[in-house]
Amino acid sequence: MSDDLKCPQCNSEHVYQDGSLWICPECAHEWNPDAAASAPAADGSEIRDANGNVLADGDSVTVIKDLKVKGSSLVIKGGTKVKSIRLTDGANGHNISCKIDGVGAMDLKSEFVKKA
Repeated sequence: MSDDLKCPQCNSEHVYQDGSLWICPECAHEWNPDAAASAPAADGSEIRDANGNVLADGDSVTVIKDLKVKGSSLVIKGGTKVKSIRLTDGANGHNISCKIDGVGAMDLKSEFVKKA
């Protein structure tokens, strides 16, 4: 068997190599571990902006519409550029953490930004 390689489909330890592919005899799943490591996540875990572009830590984004800041009279105007975002697993769909000039630390939803 392989050293610590498991089937990504059924998590079986009984896998074997056939050329460049690995095969699971229990569920008949075939995969290439080198290609799987470089491919984007297919489970929807990647965060996308309003246009469908994949976002990453450190990207710059632009707010696409006026956003009211909850608990304050401040408004983040559409067109505001935000630099150095951090992707988070925040609550209520707020999956971007950032600092906005004049406002401070904020959490944003990716559906209200576009990649700059």
